Amino acid sequence: MVNIIRIISKYLILVFMALYVWKCFSYFTTSDRHKRKKNLNRQVFLIFAIHGLCHVCMYLNTKEAKLFIYYGIEILIASLYIIIFHLAYKHASRLLTNNIAFLMLIGYTMIYRLSPKLAERQFVLATAGLFITSFIPFIMMKLPDMKKWYKVYAIIGIALLLLVFVPHVGKEVYGSRNWISIGGLSLQPMEFVKIIYILYVASALVKLETFKELFVNACTAALFCGILVIEKDFGAMLIFYICYILMVYLATSRPIFLIGGVALIVGGVAGMYILFKDTSFFSHILVRVKAWRDPFSFQSSGGYQVCESLFAIGTGGMTGTGLGKGMPYLIPVAESDFIFSAICEEMGVIFGLALILIYLSSFISIINIAMKCRAPFYKYSTFGFAMCYIFQILLNIGGAVKFIPSTGVTLPLVSYGVSSIFSTLIMFSMIQYTYILVSKEALDVENEKESILDYYERKAAEKAGRVSGAGAQ
Repeated sequence: MVNIIRIISKYLILVFMALYVWKCFSYFTTSDRHKRKKNLNRQVFLIFAIHGLCHVCMYLNTKEAKLFIYYGIEILIASLYIIIFHLAYKHASRLLTNNIAFLMLIGYTMIYRLSPKLAERQFVLATAGLFITSFIPFIMMKLPDMKKWYKVYAIIGIALLLLVFVPHVGKEVYGSRNWISIGGLSLQPMEFVKIIYILYVASALVKLETFKELFVNACTAALFCGILVIEKDFGAMLIFYICYILMVYLATSRPIFLIGGVALIVGGVAGMYILFKDTSFFSHILVRVKAWRDPFSFQSSGGYQVCESLFAIGTGGMTGTGLGKGMPYLIPVAESDFIFSAICEEMGVIFGLALILIYLSSFISIINIAMKCRAPFYKYSTFGFAMCYIFQILLNIGGAVKFIPSTGVTLPLVSYGVSSIFSTLIMFSMIQYTYILVSKEALDVENEKESILDYYERKAAEKAGRVSGAGAQ
C-alpha cells in the first residue's frame, strides 16, 4: 500500500508540475484580466499540492511526523508573503511572487532531503530575507535619485569585492578566494556586488553622452571583472561581463558593441590561457575544463563531481526514483552547486525540465517589464537583472549536465546559500518596483486615451447640438 501511495504521489507531482508550467505560459497569452487572475490563483493551489505531495513521499521513507509541521509552517509563510506583498503593492506581478514561493519551497524540500539542519537554517534565513526585501519597493519610491548615484555604486561595489583580500576576513573555497567570514557568518560579497554593479552600469548609461564617458564606464566595469579574475571567481566574472555588454547594446542599439564584446572575451580567454597555462593561477579552472571534456578519464580526481552528477541524472531517468529513494548525497556539494542533479535523480528529468521552464517564464516576464518601462534607469537595471538571472541559471544547470564546465554558481532560490537567496530576493523586489512603475504608466496612458476620447465625444455632441439647433430654426 505504501508503494502504491508513493508511486501515485510521484506521478501526481509530475502532472501538477506540467499544469503549473502551463499556467505560467498561459499568463502571457491570456488578455482577459479575470481569466489571468483565475489562473494565478490556481497556481497557488498547485504550489501547495506539489509541496504537500513531496512531503508525503518523504514521510513514507522517514516516518518523521515533524515533516507535516514543517509543511504547515512553510506554506503559511509562503501564503503570507503572496497575500501581504500584493496588499502592500497592488500593482505588483503575481506571476513573479508565485514563482518565487514555488522555487523556494522546492529548495527547502530538496535541501531537507540532503541535510535537515541546512534546510532549517535556509528556511529561517530565507524567511527573514522575504520580510526584509519586501520593503525595497517602498524604499525605492522614496529614492527617486537612484539613477544619479553611479559613483557611489562604483565605490561601494569595488570596496565590497576587495573585502576578500583582508586578512582573517577573506577565505578561499574550492580554489576561489571569494568568501568572507565575519562573526561566524560566511558570505559571498559577489552576490550583493552584482546588484550594485548592475545599478552602476544602468546609472552610467543614463548619463552617457560621449564616447569618452563610455570608455570611462567600460574601464570601471573592467575593474570589477579584473578583481573577480584575481579572486579566481571566473563564473561571476563571466556574468558581470555578459551583463555589461548586453546592457550597453540595449542602451546604444549598436551591434558593434555586441560583436566587439564577444570577440574581446574570446580573445581574452585565449590570451590568458596561453600566458598562465603553465602556472598554478588557473590550475583549478584547467581541472574543471579537463573534467568537462572527458569526466570519466578523471573520475577519481577532478571529474568526480561531474561524473556523479551525470550518474544521478541517468539513474533518475524521466520520472525519478522518488523522494528519499535515490542517493543524491553521493554528489559533491549537492545542496548548492549540483542541486539540479539531485532534483533530477529523485524527482525526474521531466520535473527538471519543468523547473527550467518555470525559470524561463520568470525571465520572459522580467524582459517584458524592462521593455515596457519608459524610465531608462529602471529599464536598463531590470534588463541587467534579467540577464544576470538567466545566465546564472545557465551556468549552474549547464555545469550539472556537462553542457559547459562547472563554474560554482548557485541555482537561484533553490540552492542552499544565504548570500545567493538574499541577493536574488533583492533583485526580484527591485524588479517588482519597475513592474509597479510600468503598471502605473499603463494606467496613465489608458486615462489619457479616455480623456482624449471624452474630449472628442463632447465636441461631437456639441457640434451635433448646434446642427440640430440650426435645423430647428
